[in-house]
Amino acid sequence: MAAIKDNAGDASPMLEVPPYWVEAKAELMKRDRIMKKLIPQFGDMHLRGHPDPFTTLARSVVGQQVTPKAADAAWAKLQLICPKMSPSQVIKAGAEQLAGCGLSKRKTEYILDLADHFKAKRVHANLWSEMDDEAVIAELVQIRGITRWTAEMFLIFNLLRPNVLPLDDAGLIQGISQNYFSGEPVSRSDAREVAANWEPWRTVATWYLWRSLDPVPVE
Repeated sequence: MAAIKDNAGDASPMLEVPPYWVEAKAELMKRDRIMKKLIPQFGDMHLRGHPDPFTTLARSVVGQQVTPKAADAAWAKLQLICPKMSPSQVIKAGAEQLAGCGLSKRKTEYILDLADHFKAKRVHANLWSEMDDEAVIAELVQIRGITRWTAEMFLIFNLLRPNVLPLDDAGLIQGISQNYFSGEPVSRSDAREVAANWEPWRTVATWYLWRSLDPVPVE
């Protein structure tokens, strides 16, 4: 799965620096020798989230199981036909126009189902900021096409949760492999062991490992 990038080509207003970012960087550099070398390479760069829950989830669905380049191309086309990226606008566009953006039949169905969930208020988006990570994930995965990975990307890029470890993310695993294991294959248990040293800032460490593979987030 392709890691979602900051803002992923969307021109909507961005959130400010996450309130925990400076503290997290200092802590990670203090306790992790790799992070001590990695974090300074990116100066004042930081995670940038998207404030709209529907847009964040739709972008994550588009990014599932494809390269970042393919996801960016499909998303750009989708934005042309749905510039507001609202549930109503997506539903009005319909399956044929969505498929014309380069989305598979299944992804088209997923995005329409997501839009329907939001329009019919079958999800509690107004409560997610008060719910813990696992509770948000449990609600999101009830929507067709929303995997645990998709829900974790939502926790990172919309709710800006500080301690998410997306073990299904290929970029995270590759980043750990290259930075901690000299490129050798990495198991989920290897990744968990490395990440234990990052608590409670696993989101921040993950973001810097993404940057180690792709230094400039798409703006």
